[in-house]
Amino acid sequence: MKKNFKIIIEYDGTKFFGWQRQKDKKTVQGEIEKVLSKILNQKIEISGSGRTDTGVHAFGQVANFHADTGILPPDLKKGVNSLIKHPIVIRKCCIVDDDFHARYNAVSKEYQYFILNREDPCAIDRLYQWHIRHPLDMEAMSQCCQAITGIFDFKSFENTGSPRSSTIREVFFSNISHLGNSRLVFKICAKGFLKYMVRNLISTIVLTGLNKITPHEFNKILEAKDRTKAGPTAPAHGLFLKKVNYS
Repeated sequence: MKKNFKIIIEYDGTKFFGWQRQKDKKTVQGEIEKVLSKILNQKIEISGSGRTDTGVHAFGQVANFHADTGILPPDLKKGVNSLIKHPIVIRKCCIVDDDFHARYNAVSKEYQYFILNREDPCAIDRLYQWHIRHPLDMEAMSQCCQAITGIFDFKSFENTGSPRSSTIREVFFSNISHLGNSRLVFKICAKGFLKYMVRNLISTIVLTGLNKITPHEFNKILEAKDRTKAGPTAPAHGLFLKKVNYS
C-alpha cells in the first residue's frame, strides 16, 4: 500500500539549475528523485512546495511523494542523506495523510535575503550574501518594508515568464534588520510570490537605502505596475527559502 511521505529539505543552490526537474541539467528535485528511486526500487516523483531559481538556497523546502514501501521515515531519511552526493540534506521525513500536497496545502512561505554591508567583501560566506559597499539607510528601507505589507499588485516586481493568473499578492510581514558583523537580513512572508519578486523587491529597497530613490518614490514604483520602474534583479545567492507554513 502506498504511503505519502513529507520531507523537509535544506540545500545549497549554488551549483544547481534551481529546484525543478530539468532534462540534462542538475536540479535539487532531480537529484533527490534519483536517490529515492534507487533506495525504494521504484520510480519516485516528488512534488515541491514551489520552485526556487538557479543559485537560490533553502533552509526549509517542503516536498511530498507517494511510495509503496515498508521502510520507516527515519531510515529513509538516513538512507537519502548517506547516498546523495550533493549539498542536499533531508532534515525531516514523516508519513502524512494521503491527500497532503506540499504545494497546494501551503498557506504561506517565508524567505530571507542576506546582505553584507561593509567596504570589504567576505572571503568565506560570499556565496550566501549580497555584498554592498556603501552604508545603507535602515530607516528608509524599513519604510519600504512597511509599504509592501498588505494586499497589493506587485507587477512592478515581477519578471516575465511567470505562470500566474494575477499579479496581486498578500504580504503578511516584511522587515529588514541587523544581524551583527555588518550583516543585514530582509524577511518576507506571503501566500505566494511572483517570479523573482523577492529579489526585485530587495534590489529596489536597497536603492532607497543608498538614497538613490526615496521611500515615496518606492511607493510610486509599486503603484506603477511597471517592471521597468523598479531596480535590477538582486543576485540569487543571497536568497533563502526559510520556511513553508501549513494550517
